[in-house]
Amino acid sequence: MGSPSGPEASVATRLVEAGRRLERRGWALGTSGNFSAVVANDPLRLAITASGVDKALLSERDVVEVDGDARLVSGHGRPSAEAHLHVAVVKTRGAGAVLHTHSVWSTVLTDTTEAGEISIRGHEMLKGLANVTTHEHEERVPILPNAQDMPKLARDVEAILTARPDAHAFLLRRHGLYTWGRDLPEAVRHVEILEFLFEVVGRSQRRD
Repeated sequence: MGSPSGPEASVATRLVEAGRRLERRGWALGTSGNFSAVVANDPLRLAITASGVDKALLSERDVVEVDGDARLVSGHGRPSAEAHLHVAVVKTRGAGAVLHTHSVWSTVLTDTTEAGEISIRGHEMLKGLANVTTHEHEERVPILPNAQDMPKLARDVEAILTARPDAHAFLLRRHGLYTWGRDLPEAVRHVEILEFLFEVVGRSQRRD
């Protein structure tokens, strides 16, 4: 992905640090999850973790670069098929980074509701989401059916994000969370906020 001193190397290092941080929280165990950050916008170049990599052992060698069609541009390894979804989020939201996690609570919640979204309101932690200033905010997280046809699923993602411009994330049923930010730190913060809220909602439902 370029010389060790180039900007691509810096992006790779920061992705590895973020990925390991999320793995330590139990949100990207084993080979689950994938993480990306924009390297260039015109033409679009996206640094993304390669497929099949244990996130506890993630290193800069495991970060590749794809173009605006999710095709490999540089690096060793195969980009995740879900690179199509990362590209869709970047194009639709203008995001600088996209993070995909596989937590227990995000999976459980999508498995226990037939609704097309999870609604969260009244929690102080909501104020950690970009442009949210009150705990009275209602965050409606869309749930999409999981699928193996990634180009089609990417089109579905573009459609739901266009229809729901205020959404900070979406879930794939029985799969996991996708969230993003204007940069990598904001995207990491969104993962932490949302995963906290999913666990709160899930534990509250178990008491009912």
